[in-house]
Amino acid sequence: MGLRVQVNAESRHFDNQRIMKNAYHYLIERILPSRISYRLALSYILILSLFILVVIRSVSQVQEVSRRSQEFASQDLQKLLQVQNLALDIEGSTSALVLIFNATQEKRKPAYDAIDAKKKHIDELIQQLSAESDDEAQLICLQRLSSTHQEYRQSYLNLFDEIELDNTEGAKLVFETQVAPARQAFLSESNVLLELAKQRIRQRQAEEQEDLAQLKLHILAISVLIVLSGMVLAFITQSSVVQPLSMLEHSALRIASGDYNSKVPTTRTTEVAQVSHALNVMTDAIASREAEIEQLAYYDSLSNLPNRTRLLTMFSQQNLRHHAMILMDIARLKIVNETLGFGTGDTLIVETSQRLQRALGKHSEKKTFLAKFSGGQFALFCADNSDSYTQNLVEQIIHDIQLELNVPVQCGSYSIDVNLVFGSAIANSESNNLTTLIRNAEVALYAAKERSETFAWYSDAQEASRLSHLSLLSDLRSAIQNNELQMWLQPKIRLNDMHCYGFEALVRWQHPKRGFISPIEFVPFAERAGYISHVTNWMLEQAVQTLAQWKNQYPQLSIAVNVSTNDLRDQKLPERVKQLIHQYQISPMNLQLELTESGIMENPDDAIPLLHSLRATGIGLSIDDFGTGHSSLAYLQKLPVSELKIDRSFVIDIDQQESTQKLVKTIVEMGHSLGLHVIAEGIETQAERDTLIKLSCDSMQGYFASKPLHGSTLGDWLTSLPHNQNRQHS
Repeated sequence: MGLRVQVNAESRHFDNQRIMKNAYHYLIERILPSRISYRLALSYILILSLFILVVIRSVSQVQEVSRRSQEFASQDLQKLLQVQNLALDIEGSTSALVLIFNATQEKRKPAYDAIDAKKKHIDELIQQLSAESDDEAQLICLQRLSSTHQEYRQSYLNLFDEIELDNTEGAKLVFETQVAPARQAFLSESNVLLELAKQRIRQRQAEEQEDLAQLKLHILAISVLIVLSGMVLAFITQSSVVQPLSMLEHSALRIASGDYNSKVPTTRTTEVAQVSHALNVMTDAIASREAEIEQLAYYDSLSNLPNRTRLLTMFSQQNLRHHAMILMDIARLKIVNETLGFGTGDTLIVETSQRLQRALGKHSEKKTFLAKFSGGQFALFCADNSDSYTQNLVEQIIHDIQLELNVPVQCGSYSIDVNLVFGSAIANSESNNLTTLIRNAEVALYAAKERSETFAWYSDAQEASRLSHLSLLSDLRSAIQNNELQMWLQPKIRLNDMHCYGFEALVRWQHPKRGFISPIEFVPFAERAGYISHVTNWMLEQAVQTLAQWKNQYPQLSIAVNVSTNDLRDQKLPERVKQLIHQYQISPMNLQLELTESGIMENPDDAIPLLHSLRATGIGLSIDDFGTGHSSLAYLQKLPVSELKIDRSFVIDIDQQESTQKLVKTIVEMGHSLGLHVIAEGIETQAERDTLIKLSCDSMQGYFASKPLHGSTLGDWLTSLPHNQNRQHS
């Protein structure tokens, strides 16, 4: 009970202190001006006023003391001197009386005159003192002194009469009975007057000392008042100015630490209120900008979904046990952007993100996190209670997403089917961090794309293949630098006389450790890695060197080198071809470049001018795999090519398929109408060859004529050519 009472008492004490403090601040805020400059000016004026008061008071007191000192010097001391002179005159007159007793008749006359002069001077002093004195005691004393002076004068006149009568005894009697008592009374009164004058001097001195002491006290009091006023003003300034500024400092530090929710409290101090308002405005602006920056840094601008950075930031430290990552990529987004424009592609991305979120709404009880990666790629981070449950969850989510995507997306006037390719990976002991898990899902996504499948799980085999491709690229660089690649040549045969007029150059790679590596494996990989141009340059140089060697013995033979889609983007390719021709002094007609139809049509506006530059060097151009791309007759008319190569897919069993024969015949007639040489590749049987002859095809290439040749085999094959063919065109 006692403890509760003590607590209540302390609580009331603190409440009272708080109330008094609030009241004090309220009073200060109401009394003092609102501007700090005014408050400081008021403080300075008050202190300056007190200082001026001290100076004025001190000067006035000093002037008063000086005035009294002058008055003391001019009046009181003068009176004292006059009183002293009066006393001396009295004593002098008495001495003159003594001289009369002993003086002769002749000498008495001067003595009488001296006594009369003293008497006259004494009367004048008494009158002067009486006129100038304002002290009642002195006036009374002067009256008594004047009366005793008259009595004294009368007594020594009686003495003079006795002396003149030569009555010595009578003179002595008058002196003893009249003159001496009168003289003594006169001297007594003179001493009283002198004492009064001295007392007045002492009084005036005491008054001066008292005035000086009061002056000191006044100056000390005013000084103390100034100090106290300064302390009070300092305290008021500290409470009304320094404290708000300190509050502003703490608020600024909170803002600097990222706390934008706490607002700076308002105050009546104008400058502080303005700074407080500015800080609050700045806080809101910084918070808004940081929100915008965070939105830009952590969220996709199109879909408003979290981006890759946000995903990594949120879950990089999380335990990934039983977690899975699904990467989804919109198929054919690039074609949509190129064909219908990026606005349509953006609409497709936004609609896809909304459908993904609707599909995930069916799994709201599960742990899922949807993010948007670059391009048309999305990521879904999910988890369940075990790896098997997580796998089932992934498959169910993918199924629900595909159901949502069944309905085409309406982009303006276009209706577009949306297809996603999925790659998924479940975290394990070797991929127990988010970055590795994303990478594994990406490997699975690329594996699904390569196999033209909708979905693929990550596996160790995919990782091994990926690592193998990475090392393969490094080995390919070394193979080009060390001349480990080989150029094989497959003959091209004219169907009207069965003579060879040229070869197609095919790249082969005999790896020192892996053995033979098929072009099907490393050429597409080199194209994706952007390294195919190095292979093309190597093949071009090998072909030109071979043509230089054949220049005298086989001048009619040509070599065709395949050019990739990436090479058609290289504006320096025509110049390199021209330099090789000039360097090895070969005929440009013996060199030919084969270009895929799809490669030309990927960007015909840039590819066609490049082909004209190549054609201007004098070399031949051939369209490879014709019929498998998307070229139109309008573009075909613009291409500066000299040859069409019919793809093998149209030649297989052509002798047994009339529809294919009609199609090939149309291609041949179209090529001839454009003045082009038409060759079919992949001929493996005599029946296929005979059918092509009937369809008026110009040339053939394939195993029926010859397999690709290299080294001594190539030399033997060239040697076996008929001599009349060697002499032809020479």
